[in-house]
Amino acid sequence: MDITAEKAFEIIEKASKKAKEINVPMVIAVVDSAGHLKAFKRMDDAILASIDIAANKAFTAAACKAKTEDLSELANPGGELFGINTTNNGRIVTFGGGIPLAKDGEIIGAIGVSGGSVEEDVTVAKAGVEAL
Repeated sequence: MDITAEKAFEIIEKASKKAKEINVPMVIAVVDSAGHLKAFKRMDDAILASIDIAANKAFTAAACKAKTEDLSELANPGGELFGINTTNNGRIVTFGGGIPLAKDGEIIGAIGVSGGSVEEDVTVAKAGVEAL
C-alpha cells in the first residue's frame, strides 16, 4: 500500500502551516514507498537548493526506512554506514528532515523538508507526519 495523492497533499499542507508558524519558508516533498515523488511544494522565498534536498530527504527516508537524522552518526567517518551518501547517485541525505510515513506498521511513503536549520526542518517534517 502506498500513500494516496490526497493524503500526501494533506501532509504538505500540515507541514506548510507549521513552516508559516515558525516563519521559515520551506520546500516539502512527499514520496511513495518506492521513493517516487507524490506531492511537492516550494513555499514563496524558500531557497532553491532546498528543492533537491527536500526530495532527496524524502527519498532517503523511504529507501532506508529510517529518519534521515538517524543516519547522521552512522554515516560519519568510522561509522558503519560511512560513505552511504555517495550511493544512489548521491541522493542519500544523512541529516535531519526526512521521516518515513507508516500505516499499520508498513512504510507507505516519506516526507522530506528543507529550508531552515536541521532542527526547523525536523520540526516541520514532524508536523506533516501528524496529518497521517
